[in-house]
Amino acid sequence: MPNTSASSAITVPSAARHAEGVSNDEFRAALSRLASGVVLVTAQEPPLDPDDPSAPAGEDVGMTATAFMSVSLDPPLVLVSLRNGSRMDDLLDEQPLWSVSVLSESQRHIAGRFAMKGRVSDRLLFADIPYLRGEHSGAPLVGGALATLECRTEQRVPAGDHTLVIGRVLTARMPSAEGGPLTYFRGRYRQLG
Repeated sequence: MPNTSASSAITVPSAARHAEGVSNDEFRAALSRLASGVVLVTAQEPPLDPDDPSAPAGEDVGMTATAFMSVSLDPPLVLVSLRNGSRMDDLLDEQPLWSVSVLSESQRHIAGRFAMKGRVSDRLLFADIPYLRGEHSGAPLVGGALATLECRTEQRVPAGDHTLVIGRVLTARMPSAEGGPLTYFRGRYRQLG
């Protein structure tokens, strides 16, 4: 029999429920009410042949994330949640250096671009975005971001269908004080205010 409490707006047949009683749809709907900041996680693939200076350099890879948070002040640690088997998860399994750009409300187009599923290459996605390369990570740091961080992976923790990547912050900068943060709420990018 479906769950039909007076306060429930979503009715889900019991067959679609997990053993614990929460369906995927109920879980998504409930967590969509949690506003999150939006970041761009970037890393650079290692060169195809590190021993050959004439070999092509590795490609830049980017991913929009809303599951990002600070973990510790001493030492400075952050956490990002990556879907198992995603390109970024596979890359950060072999590449310990990565970067984060905290996106501003005017950078919604960047968030949308790097959230696209099924893309083959990120080269074109970076083509018209102003960025600098991180001095430690070599990864792109988006120009106009509210803050940028360069990180080195300290720990990878399996968590269901995701991996929690905990990184030590190597640099933290605030390149832009203009505008507010880009947020994600109820399935859409939004601005504060």
